[in-house]
This record gives sequence, structure tokens and C-alpha cells, in this order.
Amino acid sequence: MPHVPFFTNPQRDDSSMSSTPIIGVIGGSGLYKLDNLKVERTVNPVTPWGVPSSPITIASLETPTGKVTLAFLARHGLNHSIPPSKVPARANIAALKHLGVKAIVAFSAVGSLKEEVRPGDIVIPDQVIDRTKGIRKSTYFDETMVGHAMFGEPFDVELREFIGPLVKQAIDSFDSHVNPTDMPRLHTEGTLVVMEGPQFSTRAESNMYRLWGGDIINMSAIPESKLAREAELSYALVCTSTDYDAWRVGHAPVTVEEVMKTLHTNAALSKHIAASILSAVHDAVKNGQVGTQAAGAMKYSLMTPHSEVSPAELHRLTYLLPNYFDYPDPATKLVRKITTEDRDDYTGGEKIEQS
Repeated sequence: MPHVPFFTNPQRDDSSMSSTPIIGVIGGSGLYKLDNLKVERTVNPVTPWGVPSSPITIASLETPTGKVTLAFLARHGLNHSIPPSKVPARANIAALKHLGVKAIVAFSAVGSLKEEVRPGDIVIPDQVIDRTKGIRKSTYFDETMVGHAMFGEPFDVELREFIGPLVKQAIDSFDSHVNPTDMPRLHTEGTLVVMEGPQFSTRAESNMYRLWGGDIINMSAIPESKLAREAELSYALVCTSTDYDAWRVGHAPVTVEEVMKTLHTNAALSKHIAASILSAVHDAVKNGQVGTQAAGAMKYSLMTPHSEVSPAELHRLTYLLPNYFDYPDPATKLVRKITTEDRDDYTGGEKIEQS
């Protein structure tokens, strides 16, 4: 029987490929595609952690400075068929990284935990509280290679601060046909609470999150943001508020009908924001203005000598972090040996060679 590799990505060997997408976009609830972009191809990579939640669209945007290429995937699938706890976040992030993406701008619907964050407003959070329950796979280092990613700033500071003014300009230019006093407002910081779901909060839970300092709440940013850090990708989240969750006394708790009504309007704004900012984000990443903090984030975080890690696991990590791992598929050779040559100076690990 022929050997089946851990993962496949034949698109990377396609000589007809256009420029590499260095910007990734992850669409949340209501955002399943982007307008004003020329679709170049659709890829269906198979990663060591499974397949992404949707095919990845490689699209281009013509700008005054040239063509910008980006990669887009829908977090919950093209037909919103994947619940929050089952989103294949490890496959999503790994696939984008392997395609060449260096920075991700993700979009998500959120509930508001503060009166001043109205439905329709945009929030770019700077902190997160993890209230998921361990159901989701939240790390690439859960076998024998131990890695401890720094997460004090869960969203890339450079990217978050760079997109803030761009998002404000996009909001100001958005034709929403609403009263000017009802125009969406931008909040450039805030603490995001990530709950497990799929049910919404109880009123008691919602008030507890407010006491903790939470500003908004969703079900998506964890483990996505943690995995992006482990993959050394710049990651920022643009949140669209749909409701006031369940905390407001004298008001009925949030309903799905209310959320879906606001989602329709918010999706149009999210598409407008994406179309307005991605060119500048691309140029900033390409020129090194954004992304310097993410690059090398795991260099001193990998603790285990490579000689103590299975060849199969080393091969999987090669897919994600080729700067630190360079191990072929162990099943392609019958004989393997361990040498004492250090693979990485910060682990003292040993290299697996083929013979």
C-alpha cells in the first residue's frame, strides 16, 4: 500500500500560483465571503491537524501600489455549519501559516457588556479572558514537545494599533443610510470574554463578566488567538457588537432574532472595513512596519530536546514552524538514526537524519 503523508498541500507546488498571500482574513458569523476582490483560486489544504473549516479563497485586490494578495476562510464554514466548540482552529491557523500568511485580521460578532458599546459599534479588543472549558484543542504543543507561548498581550500590539485609524476611516466612509447619531462608533481597546457556548450567557454570568472588567463577549477568539501566537502570526480582531447580552435589568435577554437582525447590517460594515484596510495592512507587513513582534515569538519557548520528541511530531511541527523544525516524514524512510548535532541552539535538541 502506498504511503499516505500526514498532510498534503499540492497547491504549493503549482507553478501557476500567483504571489503568496501574506495577509489572512478570518470571517466570523455573517461574514462568509469578501466583496470587491478578484478570486484567483480556492485551495483545500490538509494539515497535520485536519482540514480547515472552509476552503481557503486566494483573492487579489488592485491598489495604486500594485496587486495585493490575501487568503480568506470562513471560521464557521461557508454555510455556518460548525459550532464554536468544534471550529478546527488548529487546522485554520496552520493552513494560513503554511500558505505564507504573516498577519491575520479576524472578524467576529460579539455581545456588549457595557452600555457605551452599542449594537452596531466596532471594537478592537486588547485583552481577553478565557472562559472556554477545555473542550477545544488550544495548543500545538500537547504531546511531547513542550512550548510556552507568551500571551500577556493576546492581540498583536503593532497590528492592532496600525488598523485602528484605518478602521475609523472606513466607518466614517460607510454609507449605512442611518441617522448620523446612530452611526457605528469605534472602540480601540476593550477586554473580550470568550465563553464556550453555544448557549448565550445567563443574566448572572453576564453580570459576573462585567464585574471582572469585561467589555464584550464572544465564543470564537480562543483558541484562535493563542494558536496564532504559537504559529508566530500577527493577529488582531475586529469585533462587531450585535446586542447587550443578558445583563441589562429591565430588558429581555438577547435573542437569536435580535442578533441575526444586527448581523445583517454588521456584515456589510465588516466587508467595507476589510476592503478599506487590507491594502495598507499588506504594505505594512511587507515593509516590516507590522509583524516584528510576532516573528520569533516562539524562539525561546520550546523546551524539549528534539531527541525526546517522536519523529512524527517533529514532522508535524515542521509544517507549522519550519524555522525551528526541519524533519521529513518518517514513514518515507526505512532507516532512521539520531545524531548529536544540535538542531536548534536554544533547545540543544538533536537532529533526526535519514540514511
